[in-house]
Amino acid sequence: MTRSSRFALSLALLLALPGAPALAETKFEALLARFGGADRYEGIASSNGRIEAQSVDVATKYAGRVTEVLAGEGDIVEAGAVLAQLDDRDAKAQLLAAQATVLQAQASKQMAEASVMQAQSALAVAQTSFDRVKTLNADGHASQAALDDATNALNTAKAALATAKAQISNADAAIAASEADVERLKIGLDDLTIRAPIRGRVLYKLREPGEVMAAGAAVVTLLDLTDVYMNIYLPASVVGTLASGDEARMVLDPIPQYVVPARVTFISPQAQFTPKSVETAEEREDLVFRVKLAIPRELLEKFEAQVKSGVRGLGFVRAAPGAEWPADLTVNVPE
Repeated sequence: MTRSSRFALSLALLLALPGAPALAETKFEALLARFGGADRYEGIASSNGRIEAQSVDVATKYAGRVTEVLAGEGDIVEAGAVLAQLDDRDAKAQLLAAQATVLQAQASKQMAEASVMQAQSALAVAQTSFDRVKTLNADGHASQAALDDATNALNTAKAALATAKAQISNADAAIAASEADVERLKIGLDDLTIRAPIRGRVLYKLREPGEVMAAGAAVVTLLDLTDVYMNIYLPASVVGTLASGDEARMVLDPIPQYVVPARVTFISPQAQFTPKSVETAEEREDLVFRVKLAIPRELLEKFEAQVKSGVRGLGFVRAAPGAEWPADLTVNVPE
């Protein structure tokens, strides 16, 4: 068996849960004994923790009945992959109605355009009549009343043309509104197909076909395999010298022969009592700060199929700036 194969086999053990059998407990105690706690290395601080991965609850935007669930627990899905489908018959009917409204608005615009052409023709006739009567009135061959009638007819034709043009603008607005409604319904229809927002592993399948879901209800829970980390708890004397981006190391219970590189990505601004998972009563009595150690994405991508969450291990940071990493904490991962 090659070194890489042994690493893959060891990483498969990361499925271990908090209630693991006594053998895992013995391994972890051996790991603690091997590294001897925080005082073994000068300038190096350590604490135990568990490997965790960022989880994402993929939820529905709308209420509806589940017609299909394509994701299975343990599946690795790509971003955008279809996870589930809600009943979309009502949404499709609404979309058809909105598309019909668009056609109706377009027909109204055509009628308004025809009205404009008719009003322009009437205006041309009124303008010609007005010019003729005005000339005759100037020569004394037409009365002032006839000129007034021609003037009123010209003004009426101009108003009719302005009204027809306004109807075109109104039709344009109706078309834009109905097209926007169509786009809204298309988005709503697409939202009934529930897709993976990230690439990850399905941790929980929460719904089955036939179930009716409320808006905002989760369908599946995904693990982001590019965001894997360990939370450790360190006293103020150590945290005071740490900074985001500092180098860190991890040694995991199932694979103690490897040293995994990490980075400090978060330091809690508030102190707290350490959680019950800490191994000694003395540690539980101390106020500590949570420190998050993240594994590099490129390493996670390389061993994506093997990485799991839930296993215990030790996290190490440099308590003294510039401290050298000891030989047995030199980064050691398969090629």
